[in-house]
Amino acid sequence: MGFFDRLKEGLAKTREKFTDKLDEILYGSRKVDDELLDELEETLITSDVGPATTEKLMNGLRKGVRKSEIQTSDDVKKFLSESIRKILTDEEGLYISVDPPLVILMIGVNGAGKTTTIGKLSAYYKSLGKKVVVAAADTFRAGAIDQLDVWAKRTGAEIVKRDEGSNPSSVALNAARFATANNFDVLIVDTAGRLQTKTNLMEELKKINRIIGKGIPGAPHETLLVLDATTGQNALRQAEMFAKTAEITGIVLTKLDGTAKGGMIIGIKEELNIPVKWVGVGEGLDDLRPFNAKEFADALLGD
Repeated sequence: MGFFDRLKEGLAKTREKFTDKLDEILYGSRKVDDELLDELEETLITSDVGPATTEKLMNGLRKGVRKSEIQTSDDVKKFLSESIRKILTDEEGLYISVDPPLVILMIGVNGAGKTTTIGKLSAYYKSLGKKVVVAAADTFRAGAIDQLDVWAKRTGAEIVKRDEGSNPSSVALNAARFATANNFDVLIVDTAGRLQTKTNLMEELKKINRIIGKGIPGAPHETLLVLDATTGQNALRQAEMFAKTAEITGIVLTKLDGTAKGGMIIGIKEELNIPVKWVGVGEGLDDLRPFNAKEFADALLGD
């Protein structure tokens, strides 16, 4: 099964809650009235599209109805499909090209799948023939270093680590110097999982961000926030809070295959203007791939 098919399969729960529900509401030649629009609004909200994005879509629909541009259920479906596709594909492909090593800083709360994502990213870049090193700068969580070490061995990546409780900024700086000295293509830096409300941990994140730049000017080139798709709107709130501390360049959305809340991608893109760059739809090493907005829209809405 190719990745598009796995993505489509992974979005089955979201389609059932979102696309299939839209089809049910818009079935046949139903009159486009306030009752229909209210049902659509409820469906968008319960699919975790997000309140602000829902409001924007509904305002566009109601404006179209007033101007007689939207008169039938088919018109409604066409408007929603085109609007959602535009949100997802707008400014797609903002990928960063730098002289090696590319430095990726990974952030997120515990439980989002951050360390596993690092392993899968390592596997992806190794499959492209890249030389990869990971930095175990999550020195706070018990077992985090060992877990990352297992992933490094599994994917054939190198690892820079120190003892649990060590200064995470020091680990990050050592890794940056090691990557440069040994001509690595990619450096992926793990950080402690943190609640977005913990000020001291967020300040530590700022410090790591500054220190890496001393080892490699301009680094980190990517700061990826790992979000668990199953948490829906809570993930959107996490992204808002992290964005106040870190210059997030992209979102990694994990566990899409286990949720009916895949519509959150639409809200993240529209409300935060942070691109979703990677999506995970399974447990396998090859189940994390660069986000392709057209593929996602086709899998969600139908090609």
